[in-house]
Amino acid sequence: MSDAKKHAKHPVQAHQPALPQGHPAPKAGVIPWPPLIYVAGIAISVILHTLYPLPWFGSPMSDILVAVGWLALLACAALFFTAIRTMSRAKTPINPNKQPEHLVTEGPFGITRNPIYLADTLLLIGVGLVSGIVWFLPVALIAAFVTKKVAIDREERWLADKFGKRYRDYAKRVRRWI
Repeated sequence: MSDAKKHAKHPVQAHQPALPQGHPAPKAGVIPWPPLIYVAGIAISVILHTLYPLPWFGSPMSDILVAVGWLALLACAALFFTAIRTMSRAKTPINPNKQPEHLVTEGPFGITRNPIYLADTLLLIGVGLVSGIVWFLPVALIAAFVTKKVAIDREERWLADKFGKRYRDYAKRVRRWI
């Protein structure tokens, strides 16, 4: 079968796990922290804006920032939905607390190792720029940092344990965020 036919049949590059014998699989968590972190980020930004609104730029700078915000929201949607579709095609769980069945390196995962978390961060940035609520911008960075600590670090350990050299090579080739 030609490479083109193989690629058309299996468009997502998904590698089977290779856990060493006797190596127990890490236990999955219960609470899907990343979505909660970003929802909390939205609530905190709105509350802070209500209690202590920060100044925003006037025209024409605000108009430019609103346009950039809409682009960030468009990128957020594209990244999120293509990542979900890519993971579904690879038959690997989307829930961040479930162990992946396959190492997905195609689609948006060929650009960033964490396209869904990047999309979540872009959501906060985009909403902040479109709405003019400055609090969304630092909260987006804080949410990204907290997500790295509570989710990404654990996920990367799982992937390194499960896929070994293939994951380490992938991590060298593709950046964590952008």
